[in-house]
Amino acid sequence: MHLTGTMKINNQGHLEIGKVDSLELVRDFGTPLWVIDEEGLRQNCRNIRQAFARLGESLVIYASKALCTSAICRIIADEGLGLDIVSGGELYTAIQSGFPLEKIYFHGNNKSREEIIMAVQAGIGRIVVDNFYELKLLDTICAELGRKQDILLRITPGVEAHTHEYIKTGQIDSKFGFTLPDGQAREGVIEAIGRENIRLIGLHCHIGSQIFAMSSFQYTASIMMQFMAEIKNGTGYEFDELDMGGGFGIYYFPGDEACNPEDWAEAVMFTVEAQARELGLKCPRIIVEPGRSIIGPAGITLYRAGSVKEVTGIRKYLAVDGGMGDNIRPALYGSQYSAVIANRAAEEPVEKVSIAGKCCESGDMLVWDAELPPVNPGDIIAVFATGAYNYTMSSNYNRLPRPAMVLVNSGSADLILKRESYEDLIRNDVIPGRLKKRS
Repeated sequence: MHLTGTMKINNQGHLEIGKVDSLELVRDFGTPLWVIDEEGLRQNCRNIRQAFARLGESLVIYASKALCTSAICRIIADEGLGLDIVSGGELYTAIQSGFPLEKIYFHGNNKSREEIIMAVQAGIGRIVVDNFYELKLLDTICAELGRKQDILLRITPGVEAHTHEYIKTGQIDSKFGFTLPDGQAREGVIEAIGRENIRLIGLHCHIGSQIFAMSSFQYTASIMMQFMAEIKNGTGYEFDELDMGGGFGIYYFPGDEACNPEDWAEAVMFTVEAQARELGLKCPRIIVEPGRSIIGPAGITLYRAGSVKEVTGIRKYLAVDGGMGDNIRPALYGSQYSAVIANRAAEEPVEKVSIAGKCCESGDMLVWDAELPPVNPGDIIAVFATGAYNYTMSSNYNRLPRPAMVLVNSGSADLILKRESYEDLIRNDVIPGRLKKRS
């Protein structure tokens, strides 16, 4: 059992988060239920921010795609972090939450004209330009609005991190960014420098997600600094910022050996500083964009156990009242999670049980071969490290309403996301008049 933040087993043998018994949470808010440990979340923010700050000029930007709600944006702002957004919806959430606009960085490989206008008019800090089309579009929009926008260029450095095929983004064959090895990145920099209505502040790269090898970050930092030197030597232009993206791995399952934030900071900062000295560059401000490593460990999901099916000599299945609608990652990526029986968390495991969701899909499995005490219908199952990507990738498949989300801290539990109702499911449904006519 890998407990983080304020999570512990209390005197009743129940899983407790933020000094709130998980059974009380289920009683008051129902299941499935997303639970966020506020103190754990805030400490994760501080750990990463302080790790980089002690080594030089830096800015930690929370990748809101991991979990974006108004309350989460407020917490991130409280902790002094910036915000990485990738859509108009995330931008709107940030604006409505009162997030400092100058600390917002807007990513995405196909921002719409409307999204760009929204961002420029709001006065956000940086737009991370992904391609030549967007570079021209942004320049045109800024001219129309009479604005000048600070930007970064997203560079695809050609680094393949050791991660899942679908979450590798730094390799050459990617939908993201200006590719470096074929000269496209240099062309993008030259064009950006020549545009009248934008200011090229720095470069951005991102090599993937759930990365444990710090050498991947070191190698990437070295490549980016060498590219900066190439640009300076060829044009005289120097960059103020280097955004190294995110991808710092966390513990989900035995075998995951997550490093400390200090290891990440040292791998990036020491490499950049050494390269700057060697190449005769000014040392840029370093930006990193953790999402999963901030919110992932701070979240758990509580389910209620239902039916049990045993395939003799093969497997025992336990069905719960959620599934791929609230956690698509096992079906999408083959992601692995750890689980406990929250109402009997102190009991020793005696059997392997595979936890299945209730969707009408054979692939709707949450945890394979979890080692648990004997499971009974009605038990509360807690799945750990579900703060990142579970809500943001959720769906209404099979017309299942999305769960509620609560923020727990010092014995209090506050609703930050309402549970969807059946009425919510049909709120946007429209029946054409011709279908209402009856013969």
